[in-house]
Amino acid sequence: MDTVNTRFKWAEATGEAKYIADRHYEGLLEGRFYRSSCPRGVIKSAKIPAMPEGYHLFGANDVPGQNVLPIVEIDWPAFADKEVRFVGQVIYLLVGPDPDVIEQLLQQIEVEYSPLTPAYTIEQSKALIDGAIHSTDNVLDTHTLTKGDIDEGFAQAVTIIEETCSTGYQEHIYLETQGCVGYPKDGKIVIEGSMQCPFYVHHCMAVLLGHDRVRAIQCPTGGGFGGKEDYPDVLAGPLAVAVERLQRPVRIVLERSEDIQFTSKRHPVEFHYRTGIDADGNIIAMELNFDINSGAYLSLSGIVLQRSLTTATNVYDIPNVRVEGHAWTTNTVPTGAFRGFGSPQNCFCMETHMNHIAKKVGEDPAAFKQRHFLKSDSTTLTGSKIFGDLVLDEMLERVLSLSEYNTKTTLNAFQPDSDEHCQGSGKRKGIGLAVFQHGCGFAGDLEDTLVRARVRLNKLADGTIRILASNTDIGQGLSLTFRKIVAETMNRPLETIQLAVPDTGIVPDSGPTVASRSILIVGYLIEKAAQKLQLNWQEGEPQEIEEIYRKPDYHVWDQTTYQGNAYQATSYGANVVEVEVDMATGETDIIGAWAVYDIGRAIDPVVFKGQIDGGLVQALGYGSCEKMELNKDGVFAQKTMADYVIPTSLDVPSIGSDLVDNPYPFGPNGAKGGGELTHNGGAAAFAAAVEAAIGKTLSSIPVTPEKICQALYAEETAEAGKEVEGGKAK
Repeated sequence: MDTVNTRFKWAEATGEAKYIADRHYEGLLEGRFYRSSCPRGVIKSAKIPAMPEGYHLFGANDVPGQNVLPIVEIDWPAFADKEVRFVGQVIYLLVGPDPDVIEQLLQQIEVEYSPLTPAYTIEQSKALIDGAIHSTDNVLDTHTLTKGDIDEGFAQAVTIIEETCSTGYQEHIYLETQGCVGYPKDGKIVIEGSMQCPFYVHHCMAVLLGHDRVRAIQCPTGGGFGGKEDYPDVLAGPLAVAVERLQRPVRIVLERSEDIQFTSKRHPVEFHYRTGIDADGNIIAMELNFDINSGAYLSLSGIVLQRSLTTATNVYDIPNVRVEGHAWTTNTVPTGAFRGFGSPQNCFCMETHMNHIAKKVGEDPAAFKQRHFLKSDSTTLTGSKIFGDLVLDEMLERVLSLSEYNTKTTLNAFQPDSDEHCQGSGKRKGIGLAVFQHGCGFAGDLEDTLVRARVRLNKLADGTIRILASNTDIGQGLSLTFRKIVAETMNRPLETIQLAVPDTGIVPDSGPTVASRSILIVGYLIEKAAQKLQLNWQEGEPQEIEEIYRKPDYHVWDQTTYQGNAYQATSYGANVVEVEVDMATGETDIIGAWAVYDIGRAIDPVVFKGQIDGGLVQALGYGSCEKMELNKDGVFAQKTMADYVIPTSLDVPSIGSDLVDNPYPFGPNGAKGGGELTHNGGAAAFAAAVEAAIGKTLSSIPVTPEKICQALYAEETAEAGKEVEGGKAK
């Protein structure tokens, strides 16, 4: 495989890029998983058919090292051997030359289970029917955080408002499904794949094989959105076992329906709010309790929990707060990384709750929110000072101006006494606002204590510079932005800068491509290395510069108490969405969307415009149409792209966007992260716009036409029921 990344030559756009399914390997075998059909139970026995020549079955007993997927905690087996916890859990890997024969053999395998009562929801998990799935209480992780004096705060409240807001699953629907290929080379087991984090895969292989003679290489990757952070381990672990045994290339590529059913999803979350309002109409106290559906194993739920906890009050300065969060085990597909990592759920719930409070106290939501904004001299929820200047007021002013929010709010004001919400009454417009944040980099001080990223620049004798880092381009444009950082820092032509393929046999470990850290953390290291190379340039001589992460002095964090800077830096955003709702059918048309962001200073505004448009559309799908539900057997009712609805090009509205320049001193050219930020606010703004149009309260997403009709007609149905009970005729 080439060692230089040439993706800036638009290989993907021209069709020249070779994805896993496009690649040729001499003597290639195909692999397919045998998956559990039981959501919860003990494996009693297995009946295995005789394997024809050239076909091989691998399971837990074939693992030479540890039969675990080392995703944060060691709790998820690579091959289920004693128990199963969800439908689709991997029990065997069947390998052979002909996929049709493999499928026939898979149908002949019979596994007998002693079934236990499954828990698909958080409520069922709490009930502990047939005992705990995990530990003694099904709690995978839990934390509590306080600010101020919650009891004193509520003592000052004249009004207390309670509400529950919730979000559901979301599927990644990346262009390319999960896939990887393994082969032996130079005494090592090599895996190439569609992945975000090559060193995660490298570590997983080493754990299962019991040695470090392994290598992971990222291939051109057709999207990830977090789905290719943790889940490639699920493929790579069993695959490495098979390749080491057979000493042949083996490939696993999931079909789309298999990918939708069994790969990780966005965590469903429920937030329970109890909020105290003082005599001046200000929030004086807020108590939040939230529950995360983690699925069958912890995976990345603990990190999602921490982000949800430390940013629970979003962009608002509330003096007295208590937050408690739990991550619960259920017998569903383990939920994992997804763009925003808990922030879109938190943003929807908090912004929706703020909207509802504003309406109950008779104030415009935009003005109410602005009055509660964090200021540059505020203390955060985790007890730290704000680093740098906050520009929330400026961002709000810009997005309201771009969208003509105030004018449209007045024009479209819903009149509660009108008949326009009745069936067949035409269409109504509404406009909604969401303001939000996203912490950049790993939570707390993990960039310093866990990752400690390092990068290298190699200068060749002819002056060509190669960037060596493990961060991956999965469509967000790193192969261009990393090169631009070096080119602009050193004032050299862009074509003289190359980016090495993320290959653990070549590049240093600069950490994973997650958590909006690639520009903020790794880009800054690349900039510092470029500055050093410029100062020590030796014409005609090869040179190498290495730079290692060191956290800024102001960044202090205590992981025990959750006090300090929850993230090294925070980016901010504001979205406005305008909709038109058919009051008879509940169908919505998004007729406009606007976005303003503070990401420090953009490395390439054109590249970030792609992030804005893509992230906002993905968020609008999350809020409007991307419904994913479990059926009574614990499998998703939506299994294909005909069932799982995402926005098409015809659904994308006109998007107006702008950036507020607010340079961050510890980012390359003043930049902070922004890739996840763009997904955080769209769903909340959409739901607020629908509420404004229909004059009804909505507290969960997705806001589908069915949910809108239910909200419109629930009151009428209830009144009709009362009349029937009272013996009155309609």
